[in-house]
Amino acid sequence: MASVLVINGPNLNQLGLREPGIYGRETLADLEALCIGAGESLGLSVECFQASGEGEIVDKIHAARGVHDGIVINAGAYTHTSIALLDALLSVELPTVEVHLSNIHQRESFRHQSYISKAATGVIIGLGSHGYVLALQALNYQFAQKSN
Repeated sequence: MASVLVINGPNLNQLGLREPGIYGRETLADLEALCIGAGESLGLSVECFQASGEGEIVDKIHAARGVHDGIVINAGAYTHTSIALLDALLSVELPTVEVHLSNIHQRESFRHQSYISKAATGVIIGLGSHGYVLALQALNYQFAQKSN
């Protein structure tokens, strides 16, 4: 069974409370349950992780090598600032899908830049929590293609 690590960055622990007009009413627990359920339906093992500290996320990415087959990441604000997360993702050489709940291109111009995208095989933005399901489906497709 393939394994996927789902990483959520800073402020995503505030889902359901923080700017529901942008991020919706679902909580992080709801989002994690959705990911685990979608993974099960695809035959994937899903581990969810959230941290607000950049170093914690870097450490978790490093620890994914040899444990997980792919990563889904919503790095929150670190998307637009963190070369450290980019380097960590590149170093583990795992297929990665970047996800954003909101359409970052409809928001402030500083949100249009993503360092994470340089390490991602794909990017899903603006589809709310369903974007995570699509990311898991995309990784599952990549795993199937690799095994053929």
